[in-house]
Amino acid sequence: MKHPLRIPVLLAAVALLAAACSSSADDTTTTTAYEALSTTTTAATSTTAATTTTTSTTTTTLAPGVEPTINGLPAEEDLYERRVIGVKIDNHPSARPQSGLQDADAVYEVLVEGGLTRFIALFHQSDSEFVGPNRSGRPTDAALMAPLGGAFQISGAQSWVRDIFKKSGVHVVYDNGITTFRMPHRKAPHNLYTSTPEIRDYADDQGWADEAPPPLFVYGNEPTPTTETAETITFDWSNHPVVVWEWDGEQYLRFNKSTPHEWVDADSQSGQVSFDMLVVLKGDQYIASSASGAGSSVPAVHTTGSGEALVFHSGGVFEATWEREDVQDVMRVVDAEGNDVILPPGRVWINVFPDHRTLTWE
Repeated sequence: MKHPLRIPVLLAAVALLAAACSSSADDTTTTTAYEALSTTTTAATSTTAATTTTTSTTTTTLAPGVEPTINGLPAEEDLYERRVIGVKIDNHPSARPQSGLQDADAVYEVLVEGGLTRFIALFHQSDSEFVGPNRSGRPTDAALMAPLGGAFQISGAQSWVRDIFKKSGVHVVYDNGITTFRMPHRKAPHNLYTSTPEIRDYADDQGWADEAPPPLFVYGNEPTPTTETAETITFDWSNHPVVVWEWDGEQYLRFNKSTPHEWVDADSQSGQVSFDMLVVLKGDQYIASSASGAGSSVPAVHTTGSGEALVFHSGGVFEATWEREDVQDVMRVVDAEGNDVILPPGRVWINVFPDHRTLTWE
């Protein structure tokens, strides 16, 4: 289990600053009333959009020796049954190096405006007192957080996006000066940070359920064997520099083109972003907006229906399919016969990747 960072002096100082800055806007978008989600599909695919919020029940069977955490890794027993915390993290070049990625149990990467991506860092058995920069929410975030429960920290969202979170049943924590604080060494909007212990306390104060999330995938000590070598994986998200992951024999190291993607903690210690395995969920990209046309349109990716999936672990790749009927369902990754793909327990980076973009490996 990761241990939380200890920065009481820093938190005390920035808490006062946060109270003064908590009303700062995260993005230069117009807040509008949400009526209904309208979309424009930009690429053909087998995925379908879901507009219902019917709650589904998913039963997860754990393999012997696999722990009931979101990534299958062991933890102290009293941490198994607590909620997961999601934190939206900026990935603008001015936001790097980010903080908290090194402590996260899992991370989603999702496309936003301008060809950039942002991250949803998930903390179940782990915590971090210094996570950020924190940024605003998007429609795809609601679809990813809905089956996990817990609490989701964002800096803000347009009114119609907030309504999507409500309809999806996602408990959202906004920039409130209680769970968030600003760092003076960076310029807004890349200077808002948060603390997962503070988010947990806030969720308790709101009376939100403190229940264990389901595992993100099916884990086992005998994972589905990879079928092809994949030690260098290159993601062409947009016209920005490609993202490259390199297998070093133990884990995958992240690069922005050839530059190591680094993290930094509150004590200025740093390192390269690294994870045990990568999962790719390909879906069709569309433009989400309020039905009235007011406010700002944003990119989104369909995550219901089915689509191509890729699982990278141990220096290899297995090609599969993802599927789920509703945003309340946990994503299934299955082989050609419809059997669950078994992942090794480990910290997992999940790419929600537009299926018209290029992804290569060697």
